[in-house]
Amino acid sequence: MSGPVLIIGTGLLGASIGLGLRARGIEVLLSDLSPSAQAVAQDIGAGRVLEAGQAATPQLVVVASPPDVTARLVSQSLRDYPAAVVIDIASVKASVLAELQQDQSLGPAELARYIGTHPMAGREKAGPVAARGELFTSMPWVLCPHELTDAKALKTAQALAIDLGAVVSRMSVEEHDQSVALISHLPQVMSSLLASRLQDTEPHALALAGQGLRDVTRIAASDPSLWVQILGANASRLVKILYGVREDLNRLIGTLEEPEAAGARLDLAQLMSEGNAGQARIPGKHGAPPQSYAWLTVLVDDRPGQIAQLLTEIGAVGINLEDLRLDHSSGQDKGMVEISVLPSRRQELIDYLDSHGWKVLQ
Repeated sequence: MSGPVLIIGTGLLGASIGLGLRARGIEVLLSDLSPSAQAVAQDIGAGRVLEAGQAATPQLVVVASPPDVTARLVSQSLRDYPAAVVIDIASVKASVLAELQQDQSLGPAELARYIGTHPMAGREKAGPVAARGELFTSMPWVLCPHELTDAKALKTAQALAIDLGAVVSRMSVEEHDQSVALISHLPQVMSSLLASRLQDTEPHALALAGQGLRDVTRIAASDPSLWVQILGANASRLVKILYGVREDLNRLIGTLEEPEAAGARLDLAQLMSEGNAGQARIPGKHGAPPQSYAWLTVLVDDRPGQIAQLLTEIGAVGINLEDLRLDHSSGQDKGMVEISVLPSRRQELIDYLDSHGWKVLQ
């Protein structure tokens, strides 16, 4: 991709796209309704602000705006930049396309230059200050061409994703929205519902929290205003999944109300096993099943340089880390580093670490 690229919306994703493209020497122009947001994006090096009235002839326009204004900005961009391919990166696709198809100001020639996309990357933090040029590296980026999308638009959108290091896939808008309802929108709702139970919890109880609670509530810190729009736009698909969750909850509640009843323990075991089966289907590193790796936990002192030293020593023995997680001992000056390696190297690593003074928990 040669540019220039105009990014409309300088939040986390828009600014991250700008940073990634600028790192590759591509000219980036920035536009945002918020003067402060676009100024910050420019200050961090995501591009140059497109001043009001300034002429521009972008090769590509990336609409990185909230879902409720995405279609309007796409439509305006298709009319303002007749030579440009226009994409959006909203997390819902069907409603945006439907609104554009109903827009009387757009004809087939304009719609041919549009393609909806969705980079499956993000952080709990929002705004350009949280942007990272490497945000999309090895992350899925879904392209959702429609029946009028021309080859140039598809090629340009694909080039953008590849330039930013993403893994490209294609889906219809309906298939995309059904998929994200389950793998993205449902986890957000469940995380937020669980975290809401903690609002009135006594501090001494929260002090007992381990990594499990932190894991399942991490995304509950996400931006409420953005998620109101996302959930509203994909409500019809999400609610069907929630009906199933409600049935499972009612089943669980009924069982726990009479935990000594005949068959209650079997039902609980079955419910947990169903969860095991679903979790096992989530791809791990390089698409491999998570069970293909072995885990061990190393206790480290909570002081500078400990984790770096541990990783250096693991590298010295020639064992590749497949994954790594950090946890902390509540009330202790200790940390726990969970390490994932190939099963065939697990015992070798344990023996090596033991012999070099590390405490391995088994």
